[in-house]
Amino acid sequence: METNENTDSRPVIVWDVDDVLNNLAFEWFKEFEELHHSGVSYEQLSANPPDKILGIPLDSYLESLDDFRSRKMSELKPVNAVLEWFHAHGADFRHAALTAVPFHFAPLSAQWVMKNFGNWIRSFHFVPSFRKDDNIVAYDKSKADMLKRIDRVDAFIDDNEFNIAQAGCLGICSIAFPRPWNKNRGMAISECLSKLEKLKTGKGDADEKIV
Repeated sequence: METNENTDSRPVIVWDVDDVLNNLAFEWFKEFEELHHSGVSYEQLSANPPDKILGIPLDSYLESLDDFRSRKMSELKPVNAVLEWFHAHGADFRHAALTAVPFHFAPLSAQWVMKNFGNWIRSFHFVPSFRKDDNIVAYDKSKADMLKRIDRVDAFIDDNEFNIAQAGCLGICSIAFPRPWNKNRGMAISECLSKLEKLKTGKGDADEKIV
């Protein structure tokens, strides 16, 4: 007898896209530095957005990032260590993507995810990053709001500590992906991802907000 009951007990991981599955900020900054010669290194980008570090207006930074995204998003390569992890361990889990991206670039982001990680990631969620010309229906204000609406989340991986903290408050095991602007900046990506192995043994810690 057929049943519609979902018996898949594999842990569910929700992944940020930009600066977790790909190196968007790193690739954008390489181009920015070639054009503007700010003298700042990528490792010195201790805040995101980095407008104050680079000495430029926030609007100018967002315009530059959006321009880069429109031209280069489809060409971005997956983070090697992340792709290797998916090949080795991806089938042991279920996966979803959750990104904060400007509304007009959401199709590009979704296409990139499905092209590069569609073998594992089967659902795509986004919370629009506000832009001054937006005129769209307002739903969720944060990634935490969206996480509440996903039926089950066992782990959430993001580069933004605010998002990590909010997810932790929901009781979700939350991992800060190593980037210069968060507390895991010195951790190897492979070491960070190895924390996910706890989920398979039921040892994930919901209070582990920044692993």
